[in-house]
Amino acid sequence: MARVDVVMPQMGESIAEGTLSKWLKKVGDPVKRDEPIFEISTDKVDAEIPAPTSGVLAEILVQEGQTVPVQTLVARVETDVNAAVGAGAAAAPSAPAAAATETAAPKAAVAAGGPPQKQSASSAAASSHQTPAASTQTTHGNGAGANSLESRLRTKSSPLVRRMAADHGVELSALHGSGIAGRVTKRDLLEFLESGGGAGAAQRPAAAAPSSATHGPLPEPWPGDSVESMTKMRALIADHMVASRHTSAHVSTFFEVDFTRIARIRAKHRAEFEKTTGEKLTYLPFIIKAVTDGLRAHPVLNAAVRGNEIIYRKQINIGIAVALDWGLIVPVIKNADNLSLTGLTRSLNDLANRARTKRLDPREVQDGTFTITNPGVFGSMIGTPIINQPQVGILCLGAIEKRPKVIAGPDGEDTIAIRTCSYLSLSFDHRIVDGADADRFMSFVKKTLETFPDAVL
Repeated sequence: MARVDVVMPQMGESIAEGTLSKWLKKVGDPVKRDEPIFEISTDKVDAEIPAPTSGVLAEILVQEGQTVPVQTLVARVETDVNAAVGAGAAAAPSAPAAAATETAAPKAAVAAGGPPQKQSASSAAASSHQTPAASTQTTHGNGAGANSLESRLRTKSSPLVRRMAADHGVELSALHGSGIAGRVTKRDLLEFLESGGGAGAAQRPAAAAPSSATHGPLPEPWPGDSVESMTKMRALIADHMVASRHTSAHVSTFFEVDFTRIARIRAKHRAEFEKTTGEKLTYLPFIIKAVTDGLRAHPVLNAAVRGNEIIYRKQINIGIAVALDWGLIVPVIKNADNLSLTGLTRSLNDLANRARTKRLDPREVQDGTFTITNPGVFGSMIGTPIINQPQVGILCLGAIEKRPKVIAGPDGEDTIAIRTCSYLSLSFDHRIVDGADADRFMSFVKKTLETFPDAVL
């Protein structure tokens, strides 16, 4: 029998674990090479994982909802179809898989955002037991001691957690995290800091309650209410938003921008542009172009904070917030300042489409230096978005609509005219971005959009 192992992939350098959120195939189903067979959620992206070979799905070793380290064996594909049909008749999980389900359940609950549960002595003993398959995955090729996967997982938390720990003088290796192999999560670190922990503070015991408990009593469901556990993505979004508020000094500034010139350029070139490129010409590529020029002229908005240091990014990588039916994700257009309007349009549409179909690579949601969000497509007039860490600015685009405005006529007299306008708001980190810097940047973006050259297409 020729069986091929399917493992939890390494979806980005900083990702140490993943949650198997859904099986797209069941035991006994035929699969083709590169055909998606399961979905995973990580702290970066939801993604569909393809089969490494053609054949039949012979075994499922990790069940839906489990959070496991990268390189954990999750399934096997039988390439000998005749042998696989016989083996696939017994669709029940193997004993090691059942044990893995039982031992991973408490960790999966924490990773999904739920409160840690108390364990009896027997269940605690069961949780400490490791199946042979899991043991092989943990120790293979990693050595022991400080170089073991468990040791690396504990200190190799997400970049945000490591930066927050450095800012507050916290040694991650001294904390007991609730993640896989004791990995310290954002929630663990926030709870430690809110309890008075920090540089030189005594080590806090393992978290016993969700961080929201420190802000008041937990709400109880009333008769008729429905209660659902947060999805992996929703729990991570919640953690990211709270962590950003704890990290950055948020301030917002608002500008009204006249898009009449952009509207006329779009109307003039839209048909030819769509015929030539096959892409729709929207307002967003114009805004991205103006923002990249503004970031080049005002680099403090394209920076990051590391303790008492400011990192000025040379690359301009624009994150675009994409609303999904199941959450929010921010794919990144790398080196956006080097792209034309056509290149920006193609990159923007490609990333948005693949985000909605779970086909993004985790590297495509990393290394953003500035973010743009566009709630205006839903009718929102104005917003004050939360900064996407570790960035220091996020631009919000309100609805673009026609409004009556007072303008100077050809004879110098004031007159009322119909103009296409929108409100743009900027949330910025007041630790390093002063109000004057933010307003100069916004003035630059406004002027660029209102005097946009027709020839840049």
